[in-house]
Amino acid sequence: MKQSKTFIPTLREIPADADALSHQLLLRAGFIRQHASGVYSYLPLGFKVLQKIEEIVREEMNEAGAVELLLPSLQQAELWQESGRWDAYGPELMRLTDRHERPFALGPTHEEVITSLVRDEINSYKKLPLTLYQIQTKFRDEKRPRFGLLRGREFIMKDAYSFHSTEESLDETYQDMVKAYTNIFTRLGLNFRAVIADSGSIGGTDTHEFMVLSEIGEDTIAYSDETDYAANIEMAEVNVEYTHSDEEMGTLEKVETPDQRTIEEVANYLEVSQEQCIKTLVFNVDDELIVVLSRGDHEINEIKLKHALNAESVELAEEQAVFELLNCHVGSLGPVKLPVNVKVIADHGIKSIRNGVCGANEDGFHYKNVNPGRDFAIDHFEDIRFIQVGDPTPDRQGTIKFAEGIEVGHVFKLGTKYSDAMNAGFLDENGRKQPFIMGCYGIGVSRLLAAVAEQFQDNYGFMWPKQIAPYDIHLISVNEKDEAQKTLTDDLYKLLRSYRYDVLYDDRKERAGVKFADADLIGLPVRVTVGKKASEGIVEVKFRQSGETFEWAKEELVDRLNNFFHAE
Repeated sequence: MKQSKTFIPTLREIPADADALSHQLLLRAGFIRQHASGVYSYLPLGFKVLQKIEEIVREEMNEAGAVELLLPSLQQAELWQESGRWDAYGPELMRLTDRHERPFALGPTHEEVITSLVRDEINSYKKLPLTLYQIQTKFRDEKRPRFGLLRGREFIMKDAYSFHSTEESLDETYQDMVKAYTNIFTRLGLNFRAVIADSGSIGGTDTHEFMVLSEIGEDTIAYSDETDYAANIEMAEVNVEYTHSDEEMGTLEKVETPDQRTIEEVANYLEVSQEQCIKTLVFNVDDELIVVLSRGDHEINEIKLKHALNAESVELAEEQAVFELLNCHVGSLGPVKLPVNVKVIADHGIKSIRNGVCGANEDGFHYKNVNPGRDFAIDHFEDIRFIQVGDPTPDRQGTIKFAEGIEVGHVFKLGTKYSDAMNAGFLDENGRKQPFIMGCYGIGVSRLLAAVAEQFQDNYGFMWPKQIAPYDIHLISVNEKDEAQKTLTDDLYKLLRSYRYDVLYDDRKERAGVKFADADLIGLPVRVTVGKKASEGIVEVKFRQSGETFEWAKEELVDRLNNFFHAE
């Protein structure tokens, strides 16, 4: 492709509203343009990368036995009402009505649509298992779109759904998908980890996220420094053997703590460690107010709390509700002398507290020498805190470290969540109707474009891996007016294309410095420059990732490029 004939609107200045480096470069190098907040156009370069990513995804999905189809983006509200998600999904679901006032949604995901399709078409265990997938635009009304393609309101996703007659069959497909995802992200050259995760609004159990390690990642990964253990921080289990003090229990004492509201303030004021303080919070759990306790140096994990209580919804109680329950404000809450019938859930770390400190449920006062069991009752202990750096791993074979990650893939075991709700099933070998056992497997394709862009760049621009670069070779003629240079460049353009190389030929009437700057910005794997030695049949070849530069004769160019592009 001649550069003068394509559409690559590069920018010299960094866009003011782009925070992530990948977002800045995708805009500057002319790969994308913003249409609205969280909505982007993919320009020719960006679209070519997307197509190559999709090709890798398709190859691995097909190899795993999945079959591609295309489902509608416009989804009937009735299906979402069947599954119970029409109201539960929340404001991220884009809803609309047609001219007949019938409600629809723009699909953020396709569990309902695919379940209804298979429900109507598959009725026997003999046709199972079945895995179907698509690559399609999705819609979610994100409250705060940010980081360009990493969190948008319109995005491209590969979503797959599997249907099974047995749990063993689901387990087999789940592992096949984990392998396929591992192959995809490895082929893309990404630094990633598969981590234990929460299923969120999709539902189900046994789920893993695939995280690309990045400083701008919105998720924190807890991983072992010795084993391959990794989990989203929301799901990382705490397996700490807390030491119990033999110190004699002191007498419970109420003390004044004026204007001391935070754990740090109270600990400093009373000259105790934060470990000795009891953090007391009130949560609204399925419309019931529950008191939740952790050590002062720990943070309560709402996801773990939700799972521990098998709850549908968990959120901090509103301040007015807390005041009506305990007659004090947040900052002075404690578990001593609570109203009758108020449940108390505590993290295991509370067991280690001896002669601790907690709020007195009276503004400006705290208790000293508080001891669990003697001074207040706990309904049950649970692992409900966030894991911390330095904690032992769940298998106790390593120590926890943290890294930031960008979620690019997610695999779920849905079980019968949707098939039960939507009466979708099959006849087993005994002629009895059974619900489909389902799996769900998603990859953020447009997110992958941003994730790769985030990892493969330097101060000058992109350094695209050869397997997904928009073009293989950037061919540059330094001086279009020089007959020898133009002739050799034209000859090389024809030669390289005859060998099936995808070549971007910079034939613009621009200064050499502009061409070189744009070439570095765009970041194709190889730059071939035809300059002063054109009359000798010699060109300069530069490899973008390594920065290595060579002078090669025209006659050896193809063989050497073949060695580079066909090497593993």
